[in-house]
Amino acid sequence: MLLSPPLVLQISPLWDTYTGETLHTLQHAHIVRAVAFPSNPHPTVLATGGAEKKLRIFDLSRSSTSSTASSLPANGSNTNGAPTTPSYEIGPGVHGGTIKSIVWGSDPNILVSAADDKMIRWWDLRSRTPISVFELDGLVGSCELDTNSGAAGTLSVAAGKTVYFFDGSETMRLLKSVKTPYEVASVALHAESGRFVTGGSGDTWVRVYDYEGEKEL
Repeated sequence: MLLSPPLVLQISPLWDTYTGETLHTLQHAHIVRAVAFPSNPHPTVLATGGAEKKLRIFDLSRSSTSSTASSLPANGSNTNGAPTTPSYEIGPGVHGGTIKSIVWGSDPNILVSAADDKMIRWWDLRSRTPISVFELDGLVGSCELDTNSGAAGTLSVAAGKTVYFFDGSETMRLLKSVKTPYEVASVALHAESGRFVTGGSGDTWVRVYDYEGEKEL
């Protein structure tokens, strides 16, 4: 399955990459900035977030035959004939800024969101409430899970002039943070080589660091 590029869409189609068929239409009221599937070979749910400041969970196993938005035809289908997909919101009113990233870890009940309110939140989907919150030093540039560093992986976050590394198996357990002299747009960890890579937002440089020594190579 493939989700259309989320940065410019309010109605996001979900495509079958083999047939080109539009499988689902994900209805939103504003621009979508982040999407995530659970770690499952055949996922039946999908999380989205964006400028609405709403974390939504879509049930891909169901389709609605009635539209919830005036921009769609009365039968609930988009112009390609794909039905809209029902969703529910996690933590209404909690996010204070655009949701920039969503990460689904090894536990299907736990979801991580990173937003422009400089907060990372860990959510329990069973209670639909945040179970932990971590305040960042700046706006989120990137947030991703490196699954090569263990079964649960390591959550790598770039925000302001700092990169953060969290234990993927324990909610909000910070392994380390590394300060940089520049604004960091993105970070990626390669645990096997003991290195991480950053991209700056104010220049064209990509920098490689030693994870343990925290020094630029």
